[in-house]
Amino acid sequence: MESFSLDREIARLILLQRIELITPFQKKIRKFFGRYFFTNFFSKYFINSEEIGKNYFKEMQEEYKLLSNYIDFQKKKFLSIGSGMCGLELIINSKSSDFFFSIIEKNYVSKKIKYGWDQNNLEGYNDISKLNIFLQNNGMTKSRYTIYDFDHDNLPIEEFDYIISLYSLDYHYDFNLYIDYFKKVLNESSILIFDTIRPEYFFKLFNSVIIIESVQKNVHSSKRILCKGLRF
Repeated sequence: MESFSLDREIARLILLQRIELITPFQKKIRKFFGRYFFTNFFSKYFINSEEIGKNYFKEMQEEYKLLSNYIDFQKKKFLSIGSGMCGLELIINSKSSDFFFSIIEKNYVSKKIKYGWDQNNLEGYNDISKLNIFLQNNGMTKSRYTIYDFDHDNLPIEEFDYIISLYSLDYHYDFNLYIDYFKKVLNESSILIFDTIRPEYFFKLFNSVIIIESVQKNVHSSKRILCKGLRF
């Protein structure tokens, strides 16, 4: 397997979620015509679905390779926050045999996608029905996951082994939007992995903080950190 199975609509969502997959030509189109045009017209009709499927698969393989240095993927409960089309979760599914994912996602696409800091977490670029299709078409059975709509569902209250939020939590919106929720679902051994532009802030919130990667993205630089032992 070298690519994900997807259609044009799902490829579009992946492109909007992972702006680093955009080609130089698409970048020029987005800059010249604006974000509204790119989001609502160009990304619907002028993208290469096959190429996006291959590039997204390759990128998720790299994410898995990094995290596998710190995570035991077997027999674990995962919480995924803002994971987009869950390519990483599909890679984990292909390599592990006993796990469960709780997935928190948005269920709409903003008219003009903004990549940057959104204090209130109002930006959205996903479709939960399409996410279900994508997961199941790529080998994940419904018994392995549950998806929660961030804006309308009650979030799961149980203890998780790992919480993973790559390029979402504290990358696009404030970590503190989730702080009260985390107090309910983290225990002393739970591990939280996410990307942030302010790693030093979390040394006062957690007993242990390890920087596992420094990342230079199109929007801004960040550190990927592994945190353990939330100080209540």
